Amino acid sequence: MGTAVSTDRHRPHDADRTRREILAAARAEFAEAGYAGARMDEITARTRTSKRMIYYYFGSKEGLFTAVLEEAYREIRQQEQLLDADEQDPVEAMRRLAELTFDHHEAHPDFVRLVSIENVHRGRHLARSRHLRDLRTPALTVIEGILRRGRESGRITADVDAVGMHAFISSFCVFPVANRHTFAALFDCDLLAPVHRDRLRAMLGDMVVTYLTGTVAQQEPVVSQA
Repeated sequence: MGTAVSTDRHRPHDADRTRREILAAARAEFAEAGYAGARMDEITARTRTSKRMIYYYFGSKEGLFTAVLEEAYREIRQQEQLLDADEQDPVEAMRRLAELTFDHHEAHPDFVRLVSIENVHRGRHLARSRHLRDLRTPALTVIEGILRRGRESGRITADVDAVGMHAFISSFCVFPVANRHTFAALFDCDLLAPVHRDRLRAMLGDMVVTYLTGTVAQQEPVVSQA
C-alpha cells in the first residue's frame, strides 16, 4: 500500500500573496517605528512567513523599505491615472487632481509618514530604486497634459511647469496630515475633522483654479537701504 502524500506539503506556494503580506506588514512597521526603529522580527510576527523568506524576496532591510516606498508611490500614481484628465476641462481636471491628492493623503497617513521618514534619510532609498522613473513620470505626464491643453485653449495662463504644480498641490495635501497633532496642540484645531477638512479641500481647489487662471501680480524688487 502506498504512503499517503500530504497535499499541504505540496500545495503550490502563492508567491505574490506572500510578497503582498510582507509589504503590508513592513509598511505598518516602518510607518510606526521609522526606518531605524523598525524590527525585522516585528515584521515577521505580523505575517505567516519567516525572516528567511523576507530576505529571500527583498534581500535586506534596506531593500524591503525601498520596496515599501515603491508600492506606496505606485498606489497614488495608479489613482492619478484613473482621473481621465483628457476628457475634462483642463482647469477642472487640475482641480480634480488636487482633490484626489488631498483625499489620498488623508486616507493614507502612513504614506505621508513614510515620505517624511525617507526625507530624514535624505531620499537615499528612493534614489537607488530601479523603478524611480516609473514612480515619477506618470505624475508629471498627467500634469503636463493638463497644462498643455489649458494653454492651447486659453483657459490656463499661469507660467508654471509640471514639477512646480506638483509641488504646489502636494505641499498643501501633506500639511494637514503631517502636522495634524502639533497643529491641534497649538491651536486646538483638528485639521482633519470633517468641518475643517472639507474647507481645506475646497480651499485647495479654489487656490489651484485661481492661480492657473488669474494674473499673478509682479512685485517690485526690494532694495535694501545702506
